[in-house]
Amino acid sequence: MAIKVNLDLILVKRDMTLTELSEEVGITISNLSILKTGKAKAVRFSTLNAICEALDCQPGDILEYEANGNNET
Repeated sequence: MAIKVNLDLILVKRDMTLTELSEEVGITISNLSILKTGKAKAVRFSTLNAICEALDCQPGDILEYEANGNNET
């Protein structure tokens, strides 16, 4: 996938666990884990909005385009 998810880096910078983020945004840990590991095929804007609000960041802080990304399935 050419889109890299940097959620783990933002969580470390904010000194927040995945569990804490899950509780704050109301999204299951398993769904956040799928996003964090880059296995998600899509993300809703409402989810991205809630994560950005909780982490006080921009979508570009979480998502990064890689021109030569891996096409993992």
